[in-house]
Amino acid sequence: MRSYRLCILCPVVAAALALILSLFAPAPTRGQAPDPNKPVSFMDEIAPILKENCFACHGPKQPKGRFNMTTFEGLLKGGDKGEAVVPGKPEESFLWTLTSGTESPEMPPKEAGGMLPKEKVALIERWIKQGAKFDGPSPQADLVAELRKRWRPPTPPTAYTKPAVITALTFTPDGQKLVVGGHHELLVWDYAAGKLEKRIRTRAERARAMVFLPDGKTLVVAGGRPGQEGDVRLYNLDAPHPKNEGGVLVYDGVTAQGGVLVRELLQADDEVLCLALSKDGKKLAAGGCDRIVRVWSLDGSPKLEQAIENHADWVLGVAFSPDGTKLLTCSRDKTCKVWDLAAKESVLTFPGHQNTVYDVTIRPDGKIAVSCGEDNQLRFWNAFSDGKQIRSTGGHAKAVFKVVHHPTKPLLVTCSADGTVRVWNADNGQNVRTLSGHTDWVYAVAVSPDGKLVASGAYNGEVRVWTLDDGKPVTVFNASPGIPTAAKPTQ
Repeated sequence: MRSYRLCILCPVVAAALALILSLFAPAPTRGQAPDPNKPVSFMDEIAPILKENCFACHGPKQPKGRFNMTTFEGLLKGGDKGEAVVPGKPEESFLWTLTSGTESPEMPPKEAGGMLPKEKVALIERWIKQGAKFDGPSPQADLVAELRKRWRPPTPPTAYTKPAVITALTFTPDGQKLVVGGHHELLVWDYAAGKLEKRIRTRAERARAMVFLPDGKTLVVAGGRPGQEGDVRLYNLDAPHPKNEGGVLVYDGVTAQGGVLVRELLQADDEVLCLALSKDGKKLAAGGCDRIVRVWSLDGSPKLEQAIENHADWVLGVAFSPDGTKLLTCSRDKTCKVWDLAAKESVLTFPGHQNTVYDVTIRPDGKIAVSCGEDNQLRFWNAFSDGKQIRSTGGHAKAVFKVVHHPTKPLLVTCSADGTVRVWNADNGQNVRTLSGHTDWVYAVAVSPDGKLVASGAYNGEVRVWTLDDGKPVTVFNASPGIPTAAKPTQ
């Protein structure tokens, strides 16, 4: 997806995903009709069709027509129209009559992608004719969860044919490497040499946020598959016994067997989009498409402390106050909010952007929050008093996706759809420096632990690194293995 703006169109995305799956589904052998006597598996063949085309409208939360299809029991029960499936009789089963167009209204509706391909309708018909048999664990089981368990991520190609969109990157704690999100993997680069050193395969299609824990070796990554699942996982990037493939160390981070996957903190029904670590390293927060912000205690074994529902739409950014007592959040619902972790209640709402807010941070003094969003602005506001805006700063020509604080200086760094990275004075909001060179939207930005470098990643897979004090380019490379670098930095 090109940007979070496109993600807003959930039905369109669902339809697009369904189309992609149908395009890449194995086609029957030419001239050979499907065997009508071959048993049709509900879990392997029917449930995936329903998940891709039906569950968005007929799920457990406010199902249309009071028809919840996310359990086999619910599918058979039907909704306002009565029984959806009559075993052996597709002509009496509105699951088939509506998807085949025999009755109106046709399902799925046009706004969700339109009618199913004929071969999928025929598969549903065969399954019903064969008695609508169930081969799952329990008729009451959550089909979304069951399908997720059965799904296996693809192995990333040795060489990409097209670049992966970079939505997250971070420096390693020693500042010598960059961890960049790839396609179903994390990529560790020696950025100075432009050399790929490690590949950690992941269940998540795309990493959305990364943060190292204070131990200096454990990386927390949030991400998932759009509209399918999300997760928060902890990885040990120095795990022993990796494979060596062409001089690159390759780890299996999908399962815990290889040692690189330390722990899974969260499985969600959609992507997890943001992370924050408290200053003392004892609390972790994450938010995403399910609108829930979760807070874990990391003092000892990780423990979920709170699950906060405080926004009306996706949560795109989270940040702890310096003392760790408050949590700032921002959302596609056009607001920022402040949550009191001890009282477990919302204490302030900042509505100043009047459009999607992509990220939020707070100055080290713990008083002034800074947020950015679709309105192209940086907005400074009182985080813990009256919530009033102090100033609004322009400069970026398009949406601003990230805002991060310098670790030691009163500076902010932002990245934007206008293809630039900008450095700002955190006290007065003045633009200190503009870092140019990207030719595409810049989604990710990070400052090195020593504060000397800034790195950014773009839609076209390009990573650029600059010295922060003077804006001089250090290196540029495409972080997708096998994709050539378009340009070299000029000193």
